[in-house]
Amino acid sequence: MTTGFVTNPNHYQHFTTGHPESPERLEVVLALLRESGLRDRLHEIEPREATDEELSWVHPPQFLEELRRICADGPGMIDIDTYVQPESYNIALTAAGSTIAATEAVVKGDVDSAFCAVRPPGHHAGPELAMGFCLLNNIAIAAEVARKRHGVERVAIIDIDVHHGNGTQDAFYDDGGVLYVSTHLFPFYPGTGPPRETGSGDGAGANVNIALPAGCGDAEYCAAFDQLVEPVVQRFRPELILVSCGFDAHFADPIANMALSNAGYGELAARSLRLAQELCDGKIVFLLEGGYDLIAVPWGVRTVIEVLLGEEPTPDPLGTLAFREPPDISGLLAEMRRLHGLS
Repeated sequence: MTTGFVTNPNHYQHFTTGHPESPERLEVVLALLRESGLRDRLHEIEPREATDEELSWVHPPQFLEELRRICADGPGMIDIDTYVQPESYNIALTAAGSTIAATEAVVKGDVDSAFCAVRPPGHHAGPELAMGFCLLNNIAIAAEVARKRHGVERVAIIDIDVHHGNGTQDAFYDDGGVLYVSTHLFPFYPGTGPPRETGSGDGAGANVNIALPAGCGDAEYCAAFDQLVEPVVQRFRPELILVSCGFDAHFADPIANMALSNAGYGELAARSLRLAQELCDGKIVFLLEGGYDLIAVPWGVRTVIEVLLGEEPTPDPLGTLAFREPPDISGLLAEMRRLHGLS
């Protein structure tokens, strides 16, 4: 299988001292891919900037102009979590454009799958709001390009970041052409994503929030995929699957308190890939979102890429938690199956 890979080489100019969303997150990923030899086996996709037209399919021009101005006036803070530098707008353009380039390569059949190692992340950025370390919504923009330029009618977005992707949800909440399925810690930042948020209008039922309690690990995430993610994606029958892949649900992550291992991430990646192979000729793109432990993130990316290449993932140095008290999510999953007509 041919797997594409793209990164935005200008990312290192987007930084501020002491912030967890740092250039080092991506540098350790690139270093491990080089050292392992994986980078040489991937099809390199040329990074590029997103165009104003592509951005406008998610973000209105007035928001983009204001974001451009705020960045130009930087360094500064958009909110308590989200920083900008004068270069940040162009870096965000390259993160979004590179995600588009990878998605187009998959849609056109140039590669079977792709991984986008870009930053800043995007799934908290709403159509008119930058927040949560995110400036532009990379995955939503890529989904819209696939639909508007390449005739893809149904896109499924699977979000396995520990945080709810409120921006992605907002972009497609009343749009029946995009299925948004999120597994996230709840209650937690940004405070959105309870199960009752299921979409509205044409998008009613196409928004699936699997709001998990703290401490969920490999078994709980696999149960959520078994009972909810896989059946709702199969029912939707997408022509393309995009995955917001945040490694902050890993047990080593300093920001959250979930218990996934990288082996667990590999299993979720394999299940997502099987869905793509079953439903849409294997067309799938993974996009780096969060994840702030500098061992868990690069090994998580390596694991997902090995899965996309059809290989058994290499065991990572962190392993799994020796002991944990698993939460009982059977009632939650049963109620969600009823809510989404799967019972």
